[in-house]
Amino acid sequence: MNCSCKPDFNKICKILWSITFIFFILLFLLTLFCCINNQQEKSILTAIAVDGDNTEVGVTSIKFSMNNIVVGSAISHTIGSDEIEINENGIYQISYQLYGQRKTIGTFNFAAVLLVNNNAVNNTFNESPILKDNVANRMTLTSTVILKLNSGDILKLQGVSIEDIYYTTARIDIEKIN
Repeated sequence: MNCSCKPDFNKICKILWSITFIFFILLFLLTLFCCINNQQEKSILTAIAVDGDNTEVGVTSIKFSMNNIVVGSAISHTIGSDEIEINENGIYQISYQLYGQRKTIGTFNFAAVLLVNNNAVNNTFNESPILKDNVANRMTLTSTVILKLNSGDILKLQGVSIEDIYYTTARIDIEKIN
């Protein structure tokens, strides 16, 4: 008696090996895809000060009346405030532009500095050249720095001058890069 319904053991082994191989390839590709897409979510804040936001002269922390870009939760800012809150430990790239102007003719000089928890950060002092009489008394200072900041830190941009400098416009861009 010859029964054709007996399974062929070699065929079954080949099929099981093929299924196992395909399973491990799919598992590898899924793991690779997850690792590539497991990058940290971006956190970016762009705050802008317009003419009228900062009416104090001389030494003052810059208030920002607009949040132009807010992505993620590592950085936050309350509109109208001079404080930028750091909500996550990390490395942050900070770029700013600060426009200063004096309404009268005379010596013109101002600087900008970043403050963390109301303390000036070493190596962030950025000074304009000293201009003397009969010149256009306005200038923009720009800078980019990378700082290690901690959750709970308060970041501020401060204009510094002994002259009567008005800080009419400003912009600060902050991105958590790690």
